[in-house]
Amino acid sequence: MSKPAITVRLIAHNELPQLLALYQHLNPVDAPLPVEEVLQSMWDEILDDPRLYYIVADIGSKLVATCNLAIVPNLTRGAHPYAIIENVVTHPDYRRQGLGTRVLHYALDLAWQQQCYKVMLLTSSKSEETLHFYERAGFKSGVKTGFIARPPKKL
Repeated sequence: MSKPAITVRLIAHNELPQLLALYQHLNPVDAPLPVEEVLQSMWDEILDDPRLYYIVADIGSKLVATCNLAIVPNLTRGAHPYAIIENVVTHPDYRRQGLGTRVLHYALDLAWQQQCYKVMLLTSSKSEETLHFYERAGFKSGVKTGFIARPPKKL
């Protein structure tokens, strides 16, 4: 019996529920999402934006890995854009099979096609295994220093 094919591609409109299920493995204790109508409107807006890409790996029509890519217009570096990758996650049952690397490489290829001069990726993970995963996928640490600002807590 042959294994189902692995496909790395852009997400389809009707796959939002699968994407959200996959995100449970990224942030198991995340803030609640808005009501379905608002969420669907946000999803439609995301998919209509030519600078936003949601890349997925699927096996037998099941989403098992993802990341998203944002292309940012820029007025430096010869007016070449830059890109940001976020929300990288692979379902725990499918890790260590190269799927995360494949979605990252797909995202990098899209960025290079858009003439981006760099792609940035931040991780909150301190795990050496995770950091090595990103390095093996082509990212370099120590090139720049990242900072994060969050909104002040409400009283």
